[in-house]
Formats: sequence, C-alpha cells, structure tokens
Amino acid sequence: MRKSILAAGAIVVAAGLAFTGCSAGGGGGGDSSNKVLTIGMPNGPQAPNQNPLATGSASLSLGYAYVVYESLMQINELHPTDEPTPWLAESVEWNDDSTQAIITARDGVKWSDGEDFTADDIAYSIQLRKDTPELNIDFPDQYGDISVDGNQVTVDFTTSQYVNRDKLYKLLIVPEHIWADVDPVQFTDDEMIGTGPYLLDQFTPQSVTMKPNPGYWGGQPKVGTLRYDTFNDNNGLTTALTTGEAQWGWTFIPDYENTFIAKDPEHFHQVAGGGFGVDVLYLNNETKPFDDPAFRQALNLVVDRAEISEKAGYGVWPQISNVTGLPQPSGDAYIAPEFDGAELEVDVDGAKQLLTDAGYTWDASDKLVDPDGTAVTFTLTNPAGWSDYLSALDIIKAGAEELGATATVEPAVQDTWFNDIIPFGNFQATLHWTDGGSTPWNLYSNIMDGASYVPLGETANWNFGRYQNDAVTQALAAFKGASDDATRAEAMQVIQDAFVNDAPGLVIWSRPAVAQYSTVNYTGFPSEDDPYANPQPTGPQAALILSKLEPTK
Repeated sequence: MRKSILAAGAIVVAAGLAFTGCSAGGGGGGDSSNKVLTIGMPNGPQAPNQNPLATGSASLSLGYAYVVYESLMQINELHPTDEPTPWLAESVEWNDDSTQAIITARDGVKWSDGEDFTADDIAYSIQLRKDTPELNIDFPDQYGDISVDGNQVTVDFTTSQYVNRDKLYKLLIVPEHIWADVDPVQFTDDEMIGTGPYLLDQFTPQSVTMKPNPGYWGGQPKVGTLRYDTFNDNNGLTTALTTGEAQWGWTFIPDYENTFIAKDPEHFHQVAGGGFGVDVLYLNNETKPFDDPAFRQALNLVVDRAEISEKAGYGVWPQISNVTGLPQPSGDAYIAPEFDGAELEVDVDGAKQLLTDAGYTWDASDKLVDPDGTAVTFTLTNPAGWSDYLSALDIIKAGAEELGATATVEPAVQDTWFNDIIPFGNFQATLHWTDGGSTPWNLYSNIMDGASYVPLGETANWNFGRYQNDAVTQALAAFKGASDDATRAEAMQVIQDAFVNDAPGLVIWSRPAVAQYSTVNYTGFPSEDDPYANPQPTGPQAALILSKLEPTK
C-alpha cells in the first residue's frame, strides 16, 4: 500500500487491549523490541512542562502525555458513530437526555508509583476541571454534582451533552494523591505518574524519550523505546520522515506521493480518515471589513476552494462543495433540504453585485471603497512554516483582489499566534481548525456559538471571530439538548440559514485526520484495510495504536 485514504463505512475497533507478554523478536530482548520508534512533530523547541491538562505544555504539544495518562474510553474518530471501546472506564452509561453519566472504573489498574487507581481518581480529575476554569475547555460551566459510590462515578451536567459525549470519553485521568497538593495550572508534572504504557525517561527541549511502564495493566508494550523529536517546521519533519529519522508523525507534505511515499514505497505510508473536522477562515466580525456581512458574503463568493484543495492542499485536504460547509459524505444526513445540492462556486460578478447593493464603490484605480469612503484592506495571518495554510491564504488574497480589496498575507510566530493572536481576537482573518465530534454541532458551534462569545481582548476558546446571533445560539443549544431527530433537524435549519446568509466564517476544506508512518521497524498502524483509530500520535488513541504495533523481524 503506497497511500491509504480510509473509506467511510468502516470496520469497528476491536475491543480490549492487545498488549501481550509475548516475545517481540526483531532484535529485542525480553518482552519488548529494542527498536526505537521515533515520533516527530513540527512544533519547535519545548519548555520542560509535562502537565497533561495545560494547553501548550510540551507533553500535549508533542503527544507523550497520551502514553502516560489515559482516557476513560477509546473512540474511533474516523467513524464517530461507532460504539466506544472501554479503557480506564469499563463502561459509561448516559440517561435519556444526556445530563448524567455513570462511569464504572476498571479494576486492577495501578498508577506507575504503585498506588491503586480508583473511581475517586476519576471523580477527582473531573472535579479538578470543574473547579479550575482554565483547564475546563470541554465543559465550561456545565458540570453539576460529581459523586462516588463504590467503583462508580456519577457526573451530572447542567445541560445535555448529547453532542459532547466523546469529550467525556477522551478526558485524561490524573492521580488524586499527586495532584491534590499542587496548583494544577502551574504544576509542571516533572515525574509524570500515570496509568499508561510508558514512563518519562529523559527530557530535552528537542527530544523526549519514554520507557515501558513495567506495571502497566495492559501488559508489556512491544515498542521498547518511544522517542519524541521536535522539528522547527513542516520541512524539518518531512526530511526526518523521508530519511527514516522519524517513523511516525503528522505534517503537511506537499506532493506527498513523490516527496515521501516514493522514497520507500514498501514501507512509507500516509493515511487519512473522514469525520466532521474542517479548517475555517475565521473572520473578525467586530472589525472592518468583516463587521459587514455583505463583504463576508462577497469574499465567500471569490474563494476558489477547488484551487486551494489542489494547489495548497495537494489533494490531502478534500474540497468543501456544499454551501453549508459540511464535509461529505459525513455531513450528508445533516444538510437542510433547501441546501441539498447547493454548491459553492466562484462568482466574481455576483460578489461585486452584492457589494454594489450594499453601498460599496470602486475608485479610479478599481480599488474597493466601503460605504464609509474607506479603501478595503485586510491582513491574513497564520504561523510561519505552516505552508499549506499560507499557500491557501495566498489564493484567498488573490480572490479578494478580484474584488478590488487589498489583502496582505502576514506570517506570525507560532507561539504568538497560539497565545495572543487567536484567543484575543488580534486578527482580521486567520485559518484555524474546528473540533470533529460525532455530529456537525462542533463545526458550527466553534464558528458561531454565542455561548462561547467573549469581547475582543479576552480569551476565547472558540468563536474566535466573535459572531453573535441569538437565534443561532438558541438553535445550537436546542440541537445539543434535543432527545429526538425532529428537534435536531429544526435547529440545524436555523443554524445553516445563518451560516449561508451571514458568512460568519468561511469553511475552506475538509480536515480529516492524517498521519505518516514507516513500517520498517513496526507494523500495525491504522490503514485503509484496518481503520481502527485516528492515525495521529497526539491523542488518547496513541495508547490503543501502540497496543497493536508489532516489531518487524
């Protein structure tokens, strides 16, 4: 297999762990191979912060948090409607309106310092998030009572979590006996006491090594040494993957078939899956020129998504065709009837007519002038080194120029973009992803939800463009809280009407989970024939994937 695009309609994840105590072979001694598996990420030098709950920490940025700490359940993000696989929880049972979850803790699990893992650790990890808003990204102000009875934890929510069940399954659980005595926000977690298959061995700003956890409840990992190397940008990681220096990772590789696969067609693979994830051009709805819906709609009509997918995405990112912004076929069942078959098409004349009707004019140099008499200019911003995003911005810039607007592409320092530009709304237009989820709710909520609105200058977790529409906010809440399909369909109609007619942000392309890997040293990664998990190493699924890897002879 030279490349794999995972088909929809899938193969269900096999339940249970596959770590065994069998001899690994492949030059390995004992139960684990001595072949190193190096995971690469293009995230630059890292500070020694191992906190698995703090956004931006090294352990989350590179992904090694997910082999030390584990989630309640494993979900297959490629097929979000599949039943979850038990992990630290043996089961999670929901009530009818999804306002209460009863979690049963797995027996026989120990923390890596020898202490027993219990239901109290689960309750503590959730209570910690409830008590610490900075760490409660997934359920802000939505936790109710949290109680323990034997090996079961009952979690009440203030609103229905029908659309957020996966987020509960993916929560990483930390030990109460360590974390109860520290500040969870400032804690750098140098020792990393977890339940997962690996322990922290050595840390440097450029490389982190992990060793097997001898007391792991799932048995001895067959990968004897895990190493996480960080590279300055996509090009650096691409070189590492094509030379074999790194054997697993995720980076955008232009012309990946010639650049990567062709270097070793037998062993090099790139896989991609479906789902609801997209990349969005977030438009700052509270500053010129994007405070005017007419200009947002006009720009939407001149963005050439086919060219962006082909030239900036090299076909890795599928084109979005429907005006609702939904990826297809994942989103087909959710497209409102009036938008079924309504395609996004480049229409410069239509865009200019929209602007004319809204009071825009053109000066003697054919530059666009807004109704206030100001020339229309804006800046498109994304981190330097994110070549697919920057190439897409160049094509969007060219579309804006068709209207007479002056656009500038301005690369930013990655840390600045993450910590200042995106959360505080210090941009006019910027590309950013959305959450996937098991329905389109996350896609639209991340762009349009008034429940996530904060004024410019305050930290936003989503709705980076500061869109406000009470009808949409109510419809998103109705979809999330509904217990029947008819209510959800009615809400989706309201949401999509606003998305199409207000253009609060522009969905640019579909963003399936993509990863590259080499099978020179280990086999068993997700593939076209066995799409059992999101193939990327930076998520709770890393523990599941590692349980399936086998050393080569």
